[in-house]
Amino acid sequence: MGHDGPMTERILSEHSGGVAVITVDAPDRRNALTLDLSAQLTEAVAAAERDDECRAVIITGTPPAFCAGADLSALGEAKEEGLRAIYEGFLSVARCTLPTIAAIGGAAVGAGLNLALAADVRLAGPRARFDARFLQLGLHPGGGMTWMLQRAVGGQQATAMTLLGEILDASAAERAGLVLRVVEGDHDRLLAAARELARPAAEAPRDLVTTIKASMRTTRELRKHADAVDTELAPQLVSLDSPEFTARLAELRSRISGDDSGGRRPGSQR
Repeated sequence: MGHDGPMTERILSEHSGGVAVITVDAPDRRNALTLDLSAQLTEAVAAAERDDECRAVIITGTPPAFCAGADLSALGEAKEEGLRAIYEGFLSVARCTLPTIAAIGGAAVGAGLNLALAADVRLAGPRARFDARFLQLGLHPGGGMTWMLQRAVGGQQATAMTLLGEILDASAAERAGLVLRVVEGDHDRLLAAARELARPAAEAPRDLVTTIKASMRTTRELRKHADAVDTELAPQLVSLDSPEFTARLAELRSRISGDDSGGRRPGSQR
């Protein structure tokens, strides 16, 4: 993925096959988020949500970094309004109504870690690195990092990262549950793995995808199983009446019928 000059800073967005791939493309500053980049990122996520053909979003950064945090000069000058503007980029990912996957090929530092945490699922390349960094800068974490990180890896690991400066490489992040898995190879292989992970959502009815994600957000906060049953009941009844379910059920029945009438099936002994 090329760039036009030594200081190109932009958010790239490509929609294809039901998936939006959104790339922080500021390699000369290791994809650190400026106010402008955060605004562009917010708009790119909104555009994916407006696209009726889009069913999943992949967030990545131009190699070698994923995102090296927020631009330090912007942070140094920021008051509350400025901080919230910087947060808005990764918070738009956290709020996204579509499933989101972070493809992390390099360092995710500070606000870059927030960007990774904002995604529903994280895949890491072998050069990925996860570094909270706030303590070392003499800066309190922001953007909801302490909440997101504790939910992702638990209190002990989150404390080690935020208060004790522990940095996780790709394999340690996988062991900690911070990433779903590590994808060996280059950035193209990482993106291919993210696209493959997104494929079932990309091929599903969009309303069903967004409704399931909304239900998962609701049930995650519930304390009782019975409340989750009640939350899921109404949208499940709607899906039972959908033409998509009727068509897919008919296809499944036809396939089963064909298997049963076609003589010996693979692996049968008689």
